[in-house]
Amino acid sequence: MKSFLTALPVFNEAPYVDAVLDQVANYSPQVLVVDDGSSDGTAELLSRRSDIQLLTHPQNRGYGAALRSAFQYAAQQGFEYLVTIDCDGQHEPQRIPSFVAACETTDIVSGSRYLEIFPEDSEPPAQRRWVNQQITAELNQRLGLQLSDAFCGFKAYRVDAVCSLHLDEDGYAMPLQLWVQAAARELKIVEHPVPLIYLDETRSFGGILDDARTRLEHYHEVIDKSVSSALAEGLKIHRQSYCRGETG
Repeated sequence: MKSFLTALPVFNEAPYVDAVLDQVANYSPQVLVVDDGSSDGTAELLSRRSDIQLLTHPQNRGYGAALRSAFQYAAQQGFEYLVTIDCDGQHEPQRIPSFVAACETTDIVSGSRYLEIFPEDSEPPAQRRWVNQQITAELNQRLGLQLSDAFCGFKAYRVDAVCSLHLDEDGYAMPLQLWVQAAARELKIVEHPVPLIYLDETRSFGGILDDARTRLEHYHEVIDKSVSSALAEGLKIHRQSYCRGETG
C-alpha cells in the first residue's frame, strides 16, 4: 500500500479525541490532527500524545480551513494519499485501509451513508437529512455527478489531485466548493459505503447556520459562487437546468 496520511480536523472534541485517535492509530501509521482553536481541553489532551503530528490554529477558523491545512501538510510531506475522518466517533477507523485501496484507482473516494444499509445505522436528524438531500440533488443536476451523500467527512484523496483545486471556503460549506471544482476539472470520484452513525444530534453549525433553512440558502449561495468562479477560470461545467425545491 502506498504512502498515506490520516488527518482529523478537531474542534472541542475532548470527550472523544483520545478514544478515536487510539483506534485510528491501529489502521494508519501516520496521523495528523488539526486542532482548530479548541477551548474545551482538547488541546491539552493532544499535547500529551506522541503518536500524532499536530497542527494548531490559534483561533477557530472553521472546518474547511482545517481541511485545507491538512491538504497542505500532506503535500509538503510528500504523501500520495490523504484520508480525512471526523473525530466525533461517528466514523469507523477500521475502514481507513479500504478507503486508501479504493483511492489507488481514482482521485476522490467519498464516504456515503446512504449507499448501503448497515445493522448499526442510526436514524438521521430529519433536518440534516433534508438539507443533504436538497444539496446532493442540486450538485448532481448542475454538475453531472452521481452522489448519494454530499457531506460525509470520511474521504480519501489523491494528494496531487486535491491540491490542484483552489479552495477558500472556511466553514462546513467547503465540500460544496470542492465538488464544483472537482467536477469542473473532471476528477474521478467514487463513493464508498459507510454506516450512518449519529452520536450528537445537537452539534452546532455555528450561529445562524443552526437554522436549517438559513443553512440551505447559504449552501445554495456557495454552489452558485463556486460555479461562477469555475466558469470565470474557463473551466467547463455540466449544464443542466435545476429548479430548487420548496424550502418550507
